[in-house]
Amino acid sequence: MTGLYSQVKLNQQFIILALRYKELFTGSSGNTLDNVPFEIAGYLTQIDTGVIDADFMNSRFDKFLKMLRQDGVDKDQLQLTLDDLHKSFASLTQEEQKYANIFLHGVQSGNATLESSKTFREYITEYQFKAKNAEITHISQAFGLDEVKLRNLMISGISEYNINEYGRFDDLKNTIDKTKTMEYFEKLEGAKIPAFKINIKVHNLLQKFIINGGFEIGNTN
Repeated sequence: MTGLYSQVKLNQQFIILALRYKELFTGSSGNTLDNVPFEIAGYLTQIDTGVIDADFMNSRFDKFLKMLRQDGVDKDQLQLTLDDLHKSFASLTQEEQKYANIFLHGVQSGNATLESSKTFREYITEYQFKAKNAEITHISQAFGLDEVKLRNLMISGISEYNINEYGRFDDLKNTIDKTKTMEYFEKLEGAKIPAFKINIKVHNLLQKFIINGGFEIGNTN
C-alpha cells in the first residue's frame, strides 16, 4: 500500500511539473515548446494538464462542502473557501461556469442531491445535460415539432452549410405546428405577425438553435 501511495504521489508531482514546465514555455516571454533549451522526455510536454484543473477544482469543492456541513461555521471563513472554489473555475467555459454556480446555489440551499462517488466536474456535466434536455423539450413544445427529429439533427454534426443536407432541416420544419408557432411569436412580441414573417422567424431561430447546440428561447408564460 505504501508503495502504491508513493507512486500516486510521484505521478501527481510529475504532472504538476509538466504543468509548470508548459506554463514556463508558453507564457508572455515569447518562448514556446519548440525552443526548449534542453531535452526532456517527450511526453512531459504532451501531458493533458486538464486533469490537474479537475482535481484541484474537486479538492476545493470538497473543502467547501466539509466546511459548509460544520456546525457554527464562521461565515467569513466559509466565504473565503467559496471564493477559492470560484477561482478554480478558470478552466471552465462560461457556460460551464454558469451551471457550476447553479449547482453551488443548490448545495447552499440544500436542494442539490449529493453523491459521494461524484466529482464536482460530474455535477457540472449533469446539470448542463439536464438544462440542454430542457431547452430541446421547450422549443419542441413551443413549436409543436418532432422532438426526436430535432435531437437527431442536433447530434449529426451539422453546420449552417449542410444543415439541410438530404432535406433533413426541411423535414424537421414540416413537423412544425403553425398555429402553436404563430401563438408563440405573437405572445413573445405582443403583436400580430404576418404568416410569412412567422416562417422566417421560426426558420432562423430553429437553425440558430441547432447550430449552437441549443439555448434558452424566450418564455411566453
